[in-house]
Amino acid sequence: MSEDQGIRLLGISGSPRKKATDYVVNEALRYAREKFGAETEYFSASGKNLKFCIHCDYCVRTKKGCVHKDDIVDLYEKMIWADAWIIGTPVYQGTLSAQTKTILDRCRAVVARDPKVFLNKVGAAAAVGGDRVGGQEPAIQDIHAFYVISEMIPIGGGSFGSNFGGTFWSQDKGAEGVAEDSEGLRSLRRTMKKLMETAQLMKKIQQG
Repeated sequence: MSEDQGIRLLGISGSPRKKATDYVVNEALRYAREKFGAETEYFSASGKNLKFCIHCDYCVRTKKGCVHKDDIVDLYEKMIWADAWIIGTPVYQGTLSAQTKTILDRCRAVVARDPKVFLNKVGAAAAVGGDRVGGQEPAIQDIHAFYVISEMIPIGGGSFGSNFGGTFWSQDKGAEGVAEDSEGLRSLRRTMKKLMETAQLMKKIQQG
């Protein structure tokens, strides 16, 4: 096991179902616990009440969070608590699911209250497609763009095999399909290794 730097890791599944993406994010959390001793929390969009951002500016005017009081409110505290995030999304029309995008959009309420709330947290992403090349990397890049805008540090798995993050082909077989995708699992583990190592490094720097 790698040296435990007390990393707190949040996993988010932006899928409306508990199938392939749910499996991938929980596999990422399991790997981080077993290999790095991470403390983990998990949030699934499945079955949740998630309202779209309506750009009402309530969060900007009041600095009291979001006008919507739905299931994303509970996620905010987990986001603040975590040192590192892994966000998984299914690929819809070549990009993020609506649920994933809603979660990201609604983070505006947290940042409006404290613009530096996510500063220097590290984040990785995974995407699951029914086709081998169905939009996984564009979906991951959209999540990375969110990290950059939020002043977080986006992490990929490195050259030759992972690049942007964990990319999976479910063959429309749900959890069974991604569990059989050895290349996808390799890309996820490489990404999680980089994520945890970077989170440990950032914690060392912050602790002086």
